[in-house]
Amino acid sequence: QVQLEESGGGLVQPGGSLRLSCAASGGIFSMRSAAWHRQAPGKQRELVAIITAGGSTSYAASVKGRFTISRENAKNTVSLLMNSLKPEDTAVYYCYVDIVSSDADGALKEGAYWGQGTQVTVSS
Repeated sequence: QVQLEESGGGLVQPGGSLRLSCAASGGIFSMRSAAWHRQAPGKQRELVAIITAGGSTSYAASVKGRFTISRENAKNTVSLLMNSLKPEDTAVYYCYVDIVSSDADGALKEGAYWGQGTQVTVSS
């Protein structure tokens, strides 16, 4: 069974940095595209950054130049490096990964999975 485990959230002062990680496990055959979303209190979930299977990236205008999404296929991980953090970056951050996995019989299936979310708070 595929699982995504996020880590790296926390409290940071404005201007600081955090690195979020998302590790996939459970019969992973390959990771395809992956993304980070965030949801602030009282707001809709929004796409922050996306990385394709080939490594192409795209960012929301609000984080471009400050955040960097990356992936390490050998470890089935996706990361989000967040620099120059602002109070408006405060939110719960979720990874979302398109994965091809194999079951106990070796059959392949494709699905998209969400991480459990990790809180990022930017405050002095």
